[in-house]
Amino acid sequence: MSASPAVLLDASRIATPMLEATGVVKVFHGGDGGEVRVLEGVDLSVVRGEMVAIIGGSGAGKSTLLHVLGALERPTAGEVRLNGELPAALDDEALAALRNRSVGFVFQFHHLLKEFSALENVMMPLRIAGRGTAEARDRARSLLVRVGLEHRLTHRPAEMSGGEQQRTAVARALAMQPPLLLADEPSGNLDHHNAEALHDLFAELASELAIGLVMVTHNRSLAARAGRVLLLESGRLRDNADTMETV
Repeated sequence: MSASPAVLLDASRIATPMLEATGVVKVFHGGDGGEVRVLEGVDLSVVRGEMVAIIGGSGAGKSTLLHVLGALERPTAGEVRLNGELPAALDDEALAALRNRSVGFVFQFHHLLKEFSALENVMMPLRIAGRGTAEARDRARSLLVRVGLEHRLTHRPAEMSGGEQQRTAVARALAMQPPLLLADEPSGNLDHHNAEALHDLFAELASELAIGLVMVTHNRSLAARAGRVLLLESGRLRDNADTMETV
């Protein structure tokens, strides 16, 4: 029996954080010149194969935190490292390249390109990165098969169910083999059956591919599958045994 991808990875690589946030602060400035302090010194470290759920009340800054962790937004203060690299030290072009190879994003809305098939949507990040058509097609096909969509390769988003669209988005997020997957309310628009299937998929992928997975969620079932559940409150992350009661 062949070893799983996680087993084939060197143990030191698995134990090395691919995401490290230290003292992260994020401040927005309103139209009246006032400050809105969303993050007040967030610390977080995530290693390969680890699932982390972040919960919190509406307006707590969970999506903002995810955007900062994934280098979609720059922190006002503090430091984020992705796979050992400092996004803040990079220009826009180098930053985009780092995001493309290091982070996969899954949002509540799948954001698939409606004029393209599932296969073409998953191929897109690979083609943008300069991969050949044949390589991109083979990689996209294997990912769609892995997420259970081998029968939907040529279907466009409008021809797929909500669950199938979101699984296509997960496959697209994994196209570049990133060590980190960030998911923002990934099952928020799905019914219970499709949500549970997506939750199963996330747990399997984190283990099989040895990726780090950070999820913002209000879903108790999804949060319960995580190795750690963290509460974002007053701009800081708190690890507490009572955290699940707030989901």
